[in-house]
Amino acid sequence: MDNEDRKNFYYMMRDEFNKSKDKEDLIKRASYFIYLNKTCYNGLYRVNKKGELNVPYGRYKNPKIFDENNLKQASRLLKNVKILCGDFEIIGDYANENSFVYFDPPYKPLNKTSSFTSYTKYNFADDDQIRLAKFYKKLDKRGAKLMLSNSYDIEFFGKLYNEYNIKEITAKRMINCKGDRRGDIFELLIMNY
Repeated sequence: MDNEDRKNFYYMMRDEFNKSKDKEDLIKRASYFIYLNKTCYNGLYRVNKKGELNVPYGRYKNPKIFDENNLKQASRLLKNVKILCGDFEIIGDYANENSFVYFDPPYKPLNKTSSFTSYTKYNFADDDQIRLAKFYKKLDKRGAKLMLSNSYDIEFFGKLYNEYNIKEITAKRMINCKGDRRGDIFELLIMNY
């Protein structure tokens, strides 16, 4: 199969995945997802306003799509895990003094060219950042250990999390449509410990 055939096959599979919204055949849907994740652009997961996966083809020469050992190990590790899908506040009933919670929300844009705030059909705006800070404080009062990462906007996040430990860190960014813009960037890490 040449690259053009692989690209066409990728988009055909993406269309099938987006059509298979029902939960009748979870194994088929999971296999689509694994294939798409291993062959899409940088393994990114993002959807449009309709909730459809819209990540472009990744142009890999030889992607490892089926990693049996990794899948079996992940299955063992997740055997007794409850996965929740929804707004971050749904974990409120589960977090307590024995919990460690890491928040990795869509980062607050620092400028107009970095204004991407939605990996799902919902945006994550400043009001959501403020709501997340209130929730963070609620879990802190319960005794949970908390860590949150976000963009390097010290003024905004310094006000929201002024009573917490805020560290400036560098992080590598491997996703950017322009290769010369990948690399180290500054971020904030906010911890209650």
